[in-house]
Amino acid sequence: MEISILEWVGYAASVIIAISMTMSSIVKFRIVNLVGAGTFALYGFLIGALPVGFMNLFIVLVDLYFLYMIFNQKEVFETLEVRPNNKYLMRYLEFHDNEIQRFFPGFEYKPEVNTVSFFILRDMQVAGLFLAHREEGNELRVGLDYVGPKYRDFKNGRYIYSRLGNWFIEQGFSKVVANAGSDKYLQYLKKLGFEEQEDGSCAKALVKK
Repeated sequence: MEISILEWVGYAASVIIAISMTMSSIVKFRIVNLVGAGTFALYGFLIGALPVGFMNLFIVLVDLYFLYMIFNQKEVFETLEVRPNNKYLMRYLEFHDNEIQRFFPGFEYKPEVNTVSFFILRDMQVAGLFLAHREEGNELRVGLDYVGPKYRDFKNGRYIYSRLGNWFIEQGFSKVVANAGSDKYLQYLKKLGFEEQEDGSCAKALVKK
């Protein structure tokens, strides 16, 4: 039995919506769900099922609204420096270990190494954790740049490497280096202006603004 093009459109829409339900990131969920709902709306109108078409068109509008709110909301970013042996820090690492290992395979916390240790706060909510140490005088080597699932929209990274850039420079750093232990983290670094190096690491020069 041959499957018509319209049926393929319906199947594709169902698959896309199902995939969106697996997204831990709110931003990714909204984007993928938007594509799925848009495809389903098209399918509904093409087959003359107006309730299906209008319902999914409504979902498209809802997704667009929330994406607009996400990307345009004004959040207060702050850093909260912590000591390497801070109990909350240790518990945070333990709680998020499985997620951390996804992006930083083999990560092992070494408190004696850290030069820089701080949480990133967004409207006073803990959004991520940044750990790094001084290497070769003026190089800041990133040990961990973890962002919680709810906050993976690149705002944390832009805040760290752009708005905190002057602070890093004042501390005597001229370059930030990170090891891309996973493809997702590599993509993240490239979007933030890092460049791949011959040794497999990624680097970004710090420029005072």
